[in-house]
Amino acid sequence: MRLSRAFLPTLKETPAEAQIVSHRLMLRAGLIRQTAAGIYAWLPLGWRALQKVEQIVREEQDRAGAQEVLMPTMQSADLWRQSGRYDAYGPEMLRLKDRHEREMLFGPTNEEMVTDIFGQFAKSYRDLPRNLYHIQWKFRDEVRPRFGVMRGREFLMKDAYSFDLTKAGAEHSYRQMFVAYLRTFARMGLKAIPMRADTGPIGGDLSHEFIILAETGESQVFVSRKLLEKDPLAEAPDYDGDLAPIVEGWTSHYAATEEMHDAAAWEKLPEAERVSARGIEVGHIFYFGTRYSQPMGLSVQGPDGATVVPEMGSYGIGVSRLVGAIIEANHDEAGIKWPDAVAPFRAAVLNLKPGDSACDSLCGQLYASLAHDAVYDDRDERAGRKFADADLMGHPWQVIVGPKGAAAGRVELKRRMTGERHEVSPEDALGMIKG
Repeated sequence: MRLSRAFLPTLKETPAEAQIVSHRLMLRAGLIRQTAAGIYAWLPLGWRALQKVEQIVREEQDRAGAQEVLMPTMQSADLWRQSGRYDAYGPEMLRLKDRHEREMLFGPTNEEMVTDIFGQFAKSYRDLPRNLYHIQWKFRDEVRPRFGVMRGREFLMKDAYSFDLTKAGAEHSYRQMFVAYLRTFARMGLKAIPMRADTGPIGGDLSHEFIILAETGESQVFVSRKLLEKDPLAEAPDYDGDLAPIVEGWTSHYAATEEMHDAAAWEKLPEAERVSARGIEVGHIFYFGTRYSQPMGLSVQGPDGATVVPEMGSYGIGVSRLVGAIIEANHDEAGIKWPDAVAPFRAAVLNLKPGDSACDSLCGQLYASLAHDAVYDDRDERAGRKFADADLMGHPWQVIVGPKGAAAGRVELKRRMTGERHEVSPEDALGMIKG
């Protein structure tokens, strides 16, 4: 992407409505623009980041054996009446009628719909287990939408739904998603801690929120320092094996949200092990048994011929929310510091003197070699503006090309995350960026 041709409306000043770091930086770096209260358009830079996050989520769901579908955003009120949630859900649900006066709703979640869809297929125990997921826009009419994409009304979400013949099978499906979530967030450069959580309007009696620690977090959390030292990717689990020891390795240590905090248990931990901080929820998993399958008439024939009501769980990740959460955890005063895996572009090529033949030639070669994973700042702007915008947008690498360096066949390579700078050959710069 050449910045001279890009649709990238960056801002020098912070809009007054932006109260937290991620909202400020997403507006200033040109990732999003608000179109209505709690509703945002994703601009080219933000859209690329969102797609990177979505792809990691998708890869780990597929790896864990879940199968992707796509369900509608609009749902029938009758489905929700079957489960008993239509009237109980509250004003966050956007209710409406079509031209035939049929009651509809803009889906805030999909337990009812996926149960109905699966029930039309599943007739025998041989049709289980299954886990279906989709990545879809949802709407919840928050009374006070705020903090940009962290608490908007429209948001992109991955939700998965497992169906099992037995409680033991359902618990295995839960553990599969537990481990998949650990891997998902770690691949994005985040340390997400699973914490025992309230089940809320979803229901059930087993639930974990995945929380990242950030100074601007929305709630207070309490966690053992031992969990902060664990590496999810190092465990490299086999999703078809016994996952109980891995899950136990995380849940045996203290970790609780403010609602679930046990002060007495907390005081028993050694003081050096206690970490009290602010946290941001990025994922939530639930096991709720027959909470939806029973009232919605989902049943299959068991191995002995008896009728069995499948056990279910649901598993959500706020995909659009994650973009904001990643920024909350990775920024400085100058701007965003994207982890490599989710950066919209891996590098920025900064031409400090457009029109200089050596600069133009070298920058063109670098840009071509990085294909579609780089921005090329070819604007007729002063160097200070280019440095500031590159830091603001947070590209992991900056390749800085000036007349003297270009003439000598050298470039300056800056690592945004650490601020380290090195003078290297163009070939070495490309090797480090692609490596």
